[in-house]
Amino acid sequence: MKLSDIEIGGRAVIVKVAGHGGFRRRIVEMGFIKGKVVEVLNRAPLGDPIEYAVMGYNVSLRLSEAEKIEVITVAEAEEVVRRNSSVATITEDEIRQVALDRRKEIQVALVGNPNAGKTSLFNVISGAHEKVGNYSGVTVDAKETEFEYKGYRIKLVDLPGTYSLSAYSPEERYVRNQIVKERPDVIVNVVDAGNLERNLFLTTQLIDMNVRMVIALNMYDELEAKGDRFDYESLSAMIGVPMIPTVSPKMRGINELFDTVIKVYEGGDYLDADGNLLANVENDALLDKQYHELDLPHKHSSRNKELRNLIVPNAVNQRVRHIHIHYGATIEAVIKQIKKSLNDFSLQFNDYTPRYVAIKLIEGDEDILNEVAQVLSNKQIELLNAQLQEIKEDIKAEFKDTVENVISDAKYGFIAGALKETYVAQTKEESKTLTDKIDNVVTSKFLGYPIFLLALFITFNATFFVGAYPMEWIETGVGVFASWLSAMMAPGMLRDLLIDGIVSGVGGVLVFLPNILILYFFISLMESSGYMARAAFIMDKLMHHIGLHGRSFIPLFMGFGCNVPAIMATRTIENRNARMITILIIPLMSCSARLPIFLLLAGAFFPQRAGVALFAMYIIGVAL
Repeated sequence: MKLSDIEIGGRAVIVKVAGHGGFRRRIVEMGFIKGKVVEVLNRAPLGDPIEYAVMGYNVSLRLSEAEKIEVITVAEAEEVVRRNSSVATITEDEIRQVALDRRKEIQVALVGNPNAGKTSLFNVISGAHEKVGNYSGVTVDAKETEFEYKGYRIKLVDLPGTYSLSAYSPEERYVRNQIVKERPDVIVNVVDAGNLERNLFLTTQLIDMNVRMVIALNMYDELEAKGDRFDYESLSAMIGVPMIPTVSPKMRGINELFDTVIKVYEGGDYLDADGNLLANVENDALLDKQYHELDLPHKHSSRNKELRNLIVPNAVNQRVRHIHIHYGATIEAVIKQIKKSLNDFSLQFNDYTPRYVAIKLIEGDEDILNEVAQVLSNKQIELLNAQLQEIKEDIKAEFKDTVENVISDAKYGFIAGALKETYVAQTKEESKTLTDKIDNVVTSKFLGYPIFLLALFITFNATFFVGAYPMEWIETGVGVFASWLSAMMAPGMLRDLLIDGIVSGVGGVLVFLPNILILYFFISLMESSGYMARAAFIMDKLMHHIGLHGRSFIPLFMGFGCNVPAIMATRTIENRNARMITILIIPLMSCSARLPIFLLLAGAFFPQRAGVALFAMYIIGVAL
């Protein structure tokens, strides 16, 4: 039940406060702390805002704010106590305990880059058996599971893999909306320990959002195997986020990961080890009470914010250490300028921090721009747009680049600087694995496509020439069996049916079985070796010309074997439009059912170059 659902005169006990960053901090400052009793005093004529009594003072919340506070009614809590004990008088401590027990349900979201091992981690925890490939986009939709851990019920959701939260693609929008709108209690940011610089870019965006987060350094054994040294504890202190090394298949670090999740959930930023409010936070709450007792007008006015700052000086810095990514003097000045404009407009965001909104506005994020535009007047929108346009032009003139690139460069600069102090890799030659060396060749700008075509050429030539031997054996065997059967049976309709109908008919189809098996073998070999994923990578640009992602190549190529599993394989494509286009194209691929016809035509018309003819048929079919 949400606090916004409680009627006037009703009393409830706070279970937990959803939301992130500044919103949670502000709500806690007001006294809305887990286990505290809240009474609804009054509602505005239109139902918003709502006045509450909590911790001995009155405070008003907007309806949107009250919706983010989960509660249990005092009556419901008392009923639970009566069911579990026969006490005549129910104390506030007993009511509080019911709320704390109800609180032991944690919403956890897995967020990370494709191929970071996010889905593998989810499968290990949930016992699911999702297909995991070496190509991006293995997760189509969010998958959920629930499990018990140390008295807590953890609801785990595996969000689609994404490289960014910039909301330029459907995947990015979906993940960001899930974080903002569904408000998971804790984010587990799954990072590939072997590719820290690339993976930590997403981490910096989550830091900007000021979410409660734990970083899982997945596949940590690969980092150790290369002999690299990583002081993750120091990096954790730098960015203000706990880091836990994990190895999903071996269950290494999983318990420690969820121990940390529980610690973060239980308010490590606001509570001590016993679950009690930290002294400085409680002091801030008392000061906040003094502020409200000043009988000032509505607390959201800018003037009152100034007065409150005089009463509670630097409260945030005294209590919570949240790291900001520093974007350089110019960008930081611009962020400060936009924040001031938003404050002048009296804008408040419960789902985003003011800093995050300012950054996204500067970057030109359409979703944030639309949300801001919905609550501003036409005049304010004009002023804000003019300000943003001027800022973009000034930055472009100074840096000779777009705002988005400048901010991205600053993020990577922050990551590079942090890793320089905490990460020591082996020399390039020492750290280069056999897989890395192979990747450099098969995905090369100049050699990638010739190698790809060579692989297809070898596949189809082997299908014909290697298959010619078992084909001859099968033909000979069928002929011998037909001759024996002819000698054993008397002339008549039954012999003709068996020899000319069944034996010859089945034999005529069976003779192509080696070719089909050889084709399947080569397709399986390319999948198992990981080359199929590399082929998807090099084909990405070409696939874009027909409106598809490189990952669409994998089911299309599987269509050479059979269209049915190929269509099923399209579930790896996250974008629905791309998935539907791929499904519609797959039946046009030359599947194995057409292979006997191709073999017949190639052998009949091009007996000396049958393999080349077969290869050409498939290539022409793909081109058309």
